[in-house]
Amino acid sequence: MAYEQEIIKPYSDNGRKGEQVEQMFNQIAHSYDLLNHTLAWGIDKGWRRKAIDRLGTYHPQRILDIATGTGDFAILAAERIRPAEIVGADISEGMMEVARNKVDERGLADVIRFQHEDCMQLSFADESFDAVTVAYGVRNFQNLDAGLLEMHRVLRKGGRLLIVELATPPRFPMRQLFWLYSHVVMPVIGRLISGDDKAYTYLPATMKAFPQGEVMEQILRKAGFADIYWKRFTFGICTMYLAQK
Repeated sequence: MAYEQEIIKPYSDNGRKGEQVEQMFNQIAHSYDLLNHTLAWGIDKGWRRKAIDRLGTYHPQRILDIATGTGDFAILAAERIRPAEIVGADISEGMMEVARNKVDERGLADVIRFQHEDCMQLSFADESFDAVTVAYGVRNFQNLDAGLLEMHRVLRKGGRLLIVELATPPRFPMRQLFWLYSHVVMPVIGRLISGDDKAYTYLPATMKAFPQGEVMEQILRKAGFADIYWKRFTFGICTMYLAQK
């Protein structure tokens, strides 16, 4: 089954979405952190903390952070959960280069390492990790079902999947206000800071298209997950999903 956000591509209707997403993040890597926190007014830091602290109650020791980007989620997990190992995986070497520098600055290189991975075909063995995390990345998957099945495969039995994803607020007036912000303000600021005309038009489009709430819960169940809990943050701008293999 194809989901609406899988059809949306950053630059062209032609070509693979995964390749275009890789190109996009390589191009905006230099400005990604500044834009990410600026556009979210810093509220995203609280979303990350709440999600990581919820995962921390299960004390995972080996964590895979998919779509790790510039490493913020992996770094926060290392600092708050204190696992033995975190592997950050991403298709963008440009983003991971920023992440490696941040990890070195914080003295976390003995805990966190990064490697280039396609989330549709992970190189890890079955049941390799206690937890898999994805922050603001699943809406960029070329094939959501395939990506979830891969994450399910590399999780040990009883392991936890944690997804944090941006969404469109479901109710008036936040839904209308967020539409205005994401379709007018976000593309302008994104273009000025990143220099990419397409990236910050693509990103809000995928936020609107991505399946949310109960729909996403059913998609997770189809991939084999159970004990699914989800919670909306800040009027529904962000949603956390926690599930068990």
